Parts: sequence; C-alpha cells; structure tokens
Amino acid sequence: MVLDRIQTSLTRLRLPRMGEILEKMVQAAEQGSKSYLSFLDDLLEEEVGCREQRRVETSLKISGLPFIKSIDEFDFTFQPKLDRQKVMSLFDLTFIRQKGNVIFLGPPGVGKTHLAVALALKACQAGLSIYFTTMEDLIGKLKKDHHAERKGRGRGYNKSALVIVDEVGYTPIDREECNLFFRFIANRYEKASTIITSNKAFSDWTELFQDPVIVTAFLDRLLHHSVVINMRGNSYRLRGKAGKEGVEMGQS
Repeated sequence: MVLDRIQTSLTRLRLPRMGEILEKMVQAAEQGSKSYLSFLDDLLEEEVGCREQRRVETSLKISGLPFIKSIDEFDFTFQPKLDRQKVMSLFDLTFIRQKGNVIFLGPPGVGKTHLAVALALKACQAGLSIYFTTMEDLIGKLKKDHHAERKGRGRGYNKSALVIVDEVGYTPIDREECNLFFRFIANRYEKASTIITSNKAFSDWTELFQDPVIVTAFLDRLLHHSVVINMRGNSYRLRGKAGKEGVEMGQS
C-alpha cells in the first residue's frame, strides 16, 4: 500500500511523529475539504512540535535545574514589596540577547531560586542553552578543571547562553577560589548571561571573597549591564509552618 510505503519512508527519514499520525490525518483529510498544502502543513507542524518538545525535555534534563517551576507558579501576593513589573520585564529575555546579567538578592526562602529557575525555563523554551549550578558546585568544577588544565572549555558553565549560579555567599571562599570565580565571570562578560542569587548584600561581599581588590573588579564586570532585584519579604518555606504552628514570620 502507498500508506505503508510512506510510513516506511518517514521512518527512514527519522520523522517518527509524522509516521504515527499519518493514517489518522489522511482519514480526517479525506472526510473534510482540506487542501494538499493544509494537510502537509498540519503534518509538518505535528513533527516540529514533537521535536521541540523532546528538545526542551532533553535540555531541562541535562541543565542541572533542581526543580521545574514557571513564573505563573510564583506567588507575588506573598511578596508585596517585590517590583512585579520589573521582574516580569525580564521574561522577554532581552537581557540575554544583550548579554546582560540578573542578580537576585535577599534572605533565604523569599523565592530567589524560583525566579531564577523560571527564567531558565523560559530561556530553554526559547531555544537557548541553560546551565544551573550552586556556588559550591561551581567552585569545585572550576578547581578541578584548573588543576587538570582543562580550563572547562567544553563545559556547560562556559558554553551556555544562560548560567545560573545559586547560593552565592552561603560559605566564604579562599583566594584561589575567588580568583577562579572572578575569571569565570570575566570570561562571560559581554559574551553570555549569568543569573546570580545571593543572601548577601553587595556591601558584605568583601567579607565573602576576602579580597577587596578582586571584589571591586568582580562587581564592576558583574553589575555592568545587570538588573538587580532586591527581595525583602517573608519566607515561603515558613508559610505552611506558620499556619500550623502559629510561627510569626517577620520582614527581613
């Protein structure tokens, strides 16, 4: 049969989705009044959509994201002091096209990582490469590659259009680690975008990096072409606990 030959050809051409739905769509076309072009357009749209879905799923799987959450799941009513318009403007991804950065500052639990992940999800859906890492894990990778003289040339943290570095400031780093992190930021400066989340204000970063000269140079590159979002509110993690145990959640 002609249909069988076409399905065999689609398999050989690695167009599995078209092969799966071909018979059903042929029957629908025969019962309707679709033109040949409309039929072909619908068939191709199914294949493209299926491939795009697989691409996004694969990219998310290897991205290192700790969870998948969109901006629609973020509760702005719980963070009334947060500039919603400023946050939402980031989701047109202009900052990535301009090779800019985003920095989320605030105490633990206010949703910094959620917003960073939501931006990464949006970028992935737009066809951009993403990579998520904690500061601790990134420093470990940088040291390993440096000592092995690999310089991380093929690593996701160097090649991705968007890299998220989570939990900057939770633990101090020594001079070698500071230098490696500075090089990481310098290498991405005006070449690719980085999102950083931190529980420390910039005024506390000298204590974190233990080198005022490097901190100044680091912030100079990081803050140029950057959007800074200060988050000062209640902890989402304590919200349920507060309701059950009467824990008072004060503003930070």
